[in-house]
Amino acid sequence: MAADTPADRDADQGPDRAGPPLDALALLALQIAWGADEGLSAEPVDHFAAPLAGAAGAAVIAPEASHATAPPTRPATVLSASSALVSPVVAPPRGAPRPAATQAAALAAAATTPAELRAAIAGFDGCALRETATNLVFADGNPAARIMLVGEAPGAEEDRAGLPFVGPSGQLLDRMLGSIGLDRTGVLITNILPWRPPGNRTPSETEIAVCLPFVMRHIALVAPDFLLLLGATAARAITGNTQGIRRLRGQWQALSVPGLHEPIPCLPTYHPAYLLRTPLAKREAWADLLDLQSRIAMKKSSS
Repeated sequence: MAADTPADRDADQGPDRAGPPLDALALLALQIAWGADEGLSAEPVDHFAAPLAGAAGAAVIAPEASHATAPPTRPATVLSASSALVSPVVAPPRGAPRPAATQAAALAAAATTPAELRAAIAGFDGCALRETATNLVFADGNPAARIMLVGEAPGAEEDRAGLPFVGPSGQLLDRMLGSIGLDRTGVLITNILPWRPPGNRTPSETEIAVCLPFVMRHIALVAPDFLLLLGATAARAITGNTQGIRRLRGQWQALSVPGLHEPIPCLPTYHPAYLLRTPLAKREAWADLLDLQSRIAMKKSSS
């Protein structure tokens, strides 16, 4: 199982730091790289002294200014060069839908059973991870189970077996479930990513965004009574909360899932791989499991 990194990965990120200021030569090199390799007027224009909407703009793009350095037969070239100078490069907004994510959402929405969803993921080519992975890792356990577990991504053992949580993390997870009277026949286990990231690296935001529609549709098709989110990546992707797992764990949240009428109670907790590295955290994970066990008992008694 692709493990969460040490504790600093789960903690909140530090403040953004601005890079060093560009000097004049660097700015000139950038303009040349953009294609602005000739002047558009005989004399340089002081844009700070000129009115914002007046002479300065006219001096850059007006045909009269271009006549001094470019023949009348080249207006297109002049306009292109001036546009490179005055038009900012606008990046797409953060979180904007990507074509691959849109395609994944459409395929996921069309699936009416877990088997159809698995087939849709197997045929999906919008995530480059499938090219480096050995097997698709979809799910394990009971598709009709009322408790669903969501982890991060397959590790090396999972990639070879085509099943989630079969390595050391999976063995610990089995013992954790057994401590509250559960096993794989009573739960359904899946991951945010169905393919292993090379080297068990942390999934990128783009990879998570592309695969998340499949996970959410899987949750909607199973409609479990409870969700157990294993680790920071799963907790952040599913809930949208960017806090670290230390702050999120043990805090029940109501998850609204498209296609379901009622929110699903979900509980973030530590990933088993983190517990293997940090045995002292097992006390908190044990408290989370007892809380889940209590909720399950209350659900059974009320139904």
